[in-house]
Amino acid sequence: MEVTGKIKVVNPEQQVSASFRKREVVVTTEEQYPQHILIEFTQDKCDLLSNYNIGEAVKVSINLRGREWVNPQGETRYFNSIQGWRIERLATEAPAAQMPPPMPAAQAFAPATNLNEDEPDDLPF
Repeated sequence: MEVTGKIKVVNPEQQVSASFRKREVVVTTEEQYPQHILIEFTQDKCDLLSNYNIGEAVKVSINLRGREWVNPQGETRYFNSIQGWRIERLATEAPAAQMPPPMPAAQAFAPATNLNEDEPDDLPF
């Protein structure tokens, strides 16, 4: 699965235990109702976020993870997480300066020179 959007937040790396580290990024989707998606990168994947900044358009490859937990009272709870495993910049549009300027309206159409007022107008409207 993939999530595309602009980076809103890049959190610092967290050392959760002696052998586990994670880093989170929030990507805001660009749709009618933008969503702020928290994606966590773990272990060696944390380093992937070092070259990205807030505001950059990205595509993040993700896996959805779910787990079950039974608390001491015997109640079962379920948790979901979104884990990123690849991130890449999206190509930005070419700046307008590189595109040829639009043709002025005066050059787009030449004025009619063969008008004859004496001929009847045979248009149906």
